[in-house]
Amino acid sequence: MTKLLPAFAALLLAPSLALAEGNPEKGEKMYNRCSACHAIISPEGEVLVKGGITGPNLYGVVGRAAGTEGDYRNGSERLPVGMFTDDMIRAGEEGLVWTTENISAYSQDPIGFIREYLGDPKARPNMSVKLRKGADDIVAYIATFSQ
Repeated sequence: MTKLLPAFAALLLAPSLALAEGNPEKGEKMYNRCSACHAIISPEGEVLVKGGITGPNLYGVVGRAAGTEGDYRNGSERLPVGMFTDDMIRAGEEGLVWTTENISAYSQDPIGFIREYLGDPKARPNMSVKLRKGADDIVAYIATFSQ
């Protein structure tokens, strides 16, 4: 019986691991949900995917500390367009590094994710839009743009 428990646990976890991976082709078709605020621009300045400037550049986001994207960083309380909230900067300083899994979780509930990560019921991220469907696929697409 004890030998069956690890196998059963692995079987239960397998569907959730598959969900975290996503489908980049589907994500490319759904990326328009993100492009209103985010562009994907290479380090050389080439615009790979057109988008808005109210959110940080998503090129190389997987593996990057939260709140650290180039000139987008700012610690002011009054948030002009294109600057991180103090709470997003604090999350990065406290060790939040973006992975495909936590970007997916964040994009499904940005406020809840940051509040839970920081243990602060009043914490606020920059993004408040929730992706109800397709987050794993969109993240898989974004992950294809890495350094």
